[in-house]
Amino acid sequence: MRISNWGNYPRVDAKVLNFSETDELRNLVLDSSELIPRGLGRCYGDSALNSTIVSTLRYKRILEFDEKSGFIKCEAGVSVKELLDIFIPRGWFLPVTPGTKFVTMGGAIASDVHGKNHHIKGSISNHIISMDVLLYDGSIVTCSKDGNSDLFWATCGGMGLTGIILNASFKLLPIETAYIYQETLKAENIDKLMDIFEDSAEWTYSFAWVDCTVKGKELGRSVLARGRHATKEDLRGTKYMAEPLRLHKGEKISLPFNLPNITLNRFTLKILNFLCYRIMPDNPAKSIVSYERFFYPLDIIHNFNRIYGSRGFTQYQLVLPKINSRKGIRSILTKVTQSGEIPSLVGLKLFGKQDSLISFPQEGYTLAVEFPITPSLFAFLDDLDKLVLEYGGKLYLTKDVRMNSEMFKKSYRNSEKFIRLKHQIDKSNKFQSLQSKRIKI
Repeated sequence: MRISNWGNYPRVDAKVLNFSETDELRNLVLDSSELIPRGLGRCYGDSALNSTIVSTLRYKRILEFDEKSGFIKCEAGVSVKELLDIFIPRGWFLPVTPGTKFVTMGGAIASDVHGKNHHIKGSISNHIISMDVLLYDGSIVTCSKDGNSDLFWATCGGMGLTGIILNASFKLLPIETAYIYQETLKAENIDKLMDIFEDSAEWTYSFAWVDCTVKGKELGRSVLARGRHATKEDLRGTKYMAEPLRLHKGEKISLPFNLPNITLNRFTLKILNFLCYRIMPDNPAKSIVSYERFFYPLDIIHNFNRIYGSRGFTQYQLVLPKINSRKGIRSILTKVTQSGEIPSLVGLKLFGKQDSLISFPQEGYTLAVEFPITPSLFAFLDDLDKLVLEYGGKLYLTKDVRMNSEMFKKSYRNSEKFIRLKHQIDKSNKFQSLQSKRIKI
């Protein structure tokens, strides 16, 4: 079948294998010369693509749950949405969530996803107690930070290249309500934005939308949102108090087809960015918002990726060490605004300390810029790669669709160690993706 991931680029012909039971999966793995696991396909590029794909979507049972401690053990095909739908009404939330709820737990671990609270809680690997992984020979190994730790750390952020995650155990976060107490603040440029981030370090969640259509003194003008889980006291006197743990509806709008490629251009984006910035109040705006609106605003539009048209798109997400972030982010934004490319959605987050084997986060700032695919884009991104390396940064494998092996090995300081471990664990090199072949893992 013809298949692509969230960026709709590349599109490949692949055989997709399904399973519901472990023995079925074991037989699929043993009968295949190479394959890659795939969940909901929300990685942007080719990290979950190959000629043979194993879908985990039918492997989605919740195996254990402790109502007192929040301990949960679930199969890898369970999605963030499914967990939230079950556990928010019972007063629990995920310790870390990415910007979409349409991602499986197996995919979240393989990407070692981060959220808007990385500066406080770290990535999902911080919270995984243990997991079972099915290896190339059909054997199943339980791993954790203390047992079979090489497998654990090579799997967290390892993009499915060590084996297939079967299940994982972790603890959910207790909450009083399904709402977020939020403050939004405008920043007139990138330096002011980073000042606000530093001043917001004690807030549980923070992230910023960045206008990437302005230059000069306004370079990086932004709106930052910071928040925490609302308490019942926060809801007192509001319409939400009657049902503080009420679930909120998901998709409300659907794009049934790709929009014309011309829809997104520099002119329309400049108008939209101007309006988005101007309608925000100048003083901090305080509000109570649903978890949907705060964490997953783009999930409201089903098939949002079709807004980029048939050409597809990619997200260029980088992280720079904190010491280099101000100068580096400013340089990268300047280059983006001066290019002929079309930067659409642009976001900035602050990462806390993390020193993992192959995971993306590290202490500093992460900038994510979405671009529609154009004939000139990849050459431009090659130039951006040089800046990222100059400032000591790296790119997120989950969003990548074109990085070369030299960039990967120079920017991921543990890349050679990871490659050695991958081949020690996967002795037949059975787990491969288009991405792993491109960057020569």
